[in-house]
Amino acid sequence: MSFDFGTKNIGTAIGQDITHTASMLSTIQVKNNIPDWKKISSLIQYWIPKLIIIGYPLNMDGTTQKITKKTIDFSKILYKRHLIHTEFHDERLTTIEAKSILYQTKRYKKINKKNINSLSAVLILESWLNKNKK
Repeated sequence: MSFDFGTKNIGTAIGQDITHTASMLSTIQVKNNIPDWKKISSLIQYWIPKLIIIGYPLNMDGTTQKITKKTIDFSKILYKRHLIHTEFHDERLTTIEAKSILYQTKRYKKINKKNINSLSAVLILESWLNKNKK
C-alpha cells in the first residue's frame, strides 16, 4: 500500500509484488492539518498490507521541503496506529507525471487534485516495486 501525503489530500494506492503493478484507491481528505484517520484505518483493515510505502518529498537537488517533516510525522503516526512497517520512496516528479498520464489518456476532465494524488501514489508504489524486485 502507498500514500502520497499532502496537507489537503492524501492519495492512496494498493499494489502487489508479483506483477509489480498498483491501482488507485480513494483520496483521503486532510482537514485542519488532520488526516481522516478513520478512512485510513478502514483502508488498512480492508487491504491488510504487509508494508506501507510513503512518498518522500524532496526538491530536485535532493534537499528536503517544508512538507518533508510533516510526511515523516505522518509516517510515525501511521506506524503507531497500525504497527505496519513504513518505508519512504522518492516522489520527485510524480505529480507532473500523474498530470501527464491523465492528460495523455484523455482523462483531462478528471484532472483534479484527488485523482492526481492517487495516481501519484500508484507511481510511487510501482517505482518502489520495480526497484525492489525479488
